[in-house]
Parts: sequence; structure tokens; C-alpha cells
Amino acid sequence: MKRLIALCALAVSLFAGGCAMTPEHGWIALIDNGKGLENFDRIGDANWRVEGGLVVADKAKGSSHLVTKQSFKDFEIYAEFYAETTTNSGIFMRAQDRKNIGAANSYEVNIYDQRPGQEYSTGAIVDFARVGNPPPKAGGKWNTFEIHVKGSDVTVKFNGVVTSAMTNSQFKEGPFSLQFANGPKDAPGGAIKWRKVMVRPL
Repeated sequence: MKRLIALCALAVSLFAGGCAMTPEHGWIALIDNGKGLENFDRIGDANWRVEGGLVVADKAKGSSHLVTKQSFKDFEIYAEFYAETTTNSGIFMRAQDRKNIGAANSYEVNIYDQRPGQEYSTGAIVDFARVGNPPPKAGGKWNTFEIHVKGSDVTVKFNGVVTSAMTNSQFKEGPFSLQFANGPKDAPGGAIKWRKVMVRPL
């Protein structure tokens, strides 16, 4: 009987976990199983495409973005992505100029294992919240970001672990974007692959 109760409790917990990111709970799927490019505007010349059920980019002359058509103020983001060790990517939030997005006019949650300044490498909020030493690495595997933005508070979880957090009110609202860029000294960057990107307005 105890075993049956335990199994039932496990089933309930698994069911609840599986339902945690459904439309009923306010989550909006922007990318899921290769679908979703229509939910973004393309800025720059990256070769964004659907490949094997994923949204992928691996070539560009500079920094390129998929920018959400909608602006967000308070929200959560859940993202599943694959990066290579040379990938230069990230999620830029509350962008102030959707046609010219950068770390100077938005909050950038970085995906960049080889960034010259390692304190703002993968899992950091560039120029605002550093990662620890040694910094986390994304290259060569699937990873998750869970990002919570409420008022002036921003928290970043990378693979379930908080890697950066801050209180800052410089940027209050705007679209967010998914980036692909080259590496140091404009060396070709490794591919970025997005399997799932979801947002929940708060």
C-alpha cells in the first residue's frame, strides 16, 4: 500500500511538472519543435532556419537577432538551447531599439563560453551581473535558461542553478531577442540551436 501511495505521488508530481508550462498557466510558446520563426522579426543577416525540428543559425557578418514582435515589461522566459564551445549568442531583454539591439540598450543574458571577459560570459547579465569563478559552460550540450524579470529584479538560472541576479531599473520594457554573432576578432562563431523558447507575462 505504501508503495502504491508513493507511485501515485510520483505520478502526480510528474503530471504537475509536465503541466507547468502549458497555455493554461499563461505560457506562450514562441519556438517549439522547429516552429516559431514567424513570431520574430529578423534583424541582421544571420541564416536563421528550421533544421531537424530546431531553429538554427551558424553564419552572419556581425550580430544578428530574432526579435519578438511584442514588447514585455514583467515576464519569465524558459529556453532550451544547444551551443558549441565557440558559440556567441544570448537573450537580450527589454530592448530599447528593436532595430539596433546591444548590451548598451538592453539586458543581455549571455551565451558565450569564450568571451574575453569571463566575468560576463555564459550565464551573466552583461555589464550588470557577473558569474562566479569558474564560470559555467554551455558548449557541446543542451542547456536551459529560466529568466525571471519583475520590476527592477532580474534572476537568471542556467541549467537549474542561479548564475546571476541584479536589481536595476535602467530598462523598463521592450521586446526580447535571440542572438547569433561571430566570435572574438570576428572569427566565425559556432552554431546556436533553439529547441524551445517560451514566455509568460507576469
